[in-house]
Amino acid sequence: MAKGFGEAQGDVPDHLGHRERLRERFRKGGADALPDYELLELVLFRTNARGNTKPIAKGLIARFGTFAEVLGAEPERLMEVEGVGAAVAQDLKLIQAASLRLARGEVMHRPLLASWKAIVDYCRAAMAFETREQFRILFLDKKNQLIADEVQQQGTVDHTPVYTREVIKRALELASTAIVLVHNHPSGDPTPSLAYIDMTKKIIQAGEKLGVLVHDHLIIGKKDHVSFRSLQLI
Repeated sequence: MAKGFGEAQGDVPDHLGHRERLRERFRKGGADALPDYELLELVLFRTNARGNTKPIAKGLIARFGTFAEVLGAEPERLMEVEGVGAAVAQDLKLIQAASLRLARGEVMHRPLLASWKAIVDYCRAAMAFETREQFRILFLDKKNQLIADEVQQQGTVDHTPVYTREVIKRALELASTAIVLVHNHPSGDPTPSLAYIDMTKKIIQAGEKLGVLVHDHLIIGKKDHVSFRSLQLI
């Protein structure tokens, strides 16, 4: 009996003990106590109750680079990594959606100028790791509180069509008196192009005629962002 019990104990896979050690480190030190791949391991425990999730987590980081980039990847690309099926991909996208909802809660219905860092953090979370360009508009009321956040256009890897008339029309529909323009650069380089500088000027001019102020235009890169206002382009 004792021998059989000992054999059963010895048959417990090493990775199960590793799971408990990871959980304990997270309990004591939070996410900062874990590198990206180990934090991913913890996430993967949800959909892989007893399997070894370390190879999957390391495979995801090797393919996409960081925890944030894994969450930002399209489900189809996630499933190209060995061990990642539809359930794992859906769980990762759920975590991304939850984190965006949390970040959005930090900025909605609050004065923009009092929470500018939160605005930038939210935009980075929402757009920095998208594989295609997005053009997003943050709509503000008379108190400079954020009342709506909408992706108006989605384009290719390096271009998004933006129509001045549609931008101002939507602001008027929402009774917004000020807007912040935001778009991402999937290349990672947030340097503004001449086309976007020209487009921003056209939106500013159209907005001035109808009482819609353009506060800023942000370009979001993977590691940094650029503000048109800080560059004195507005």
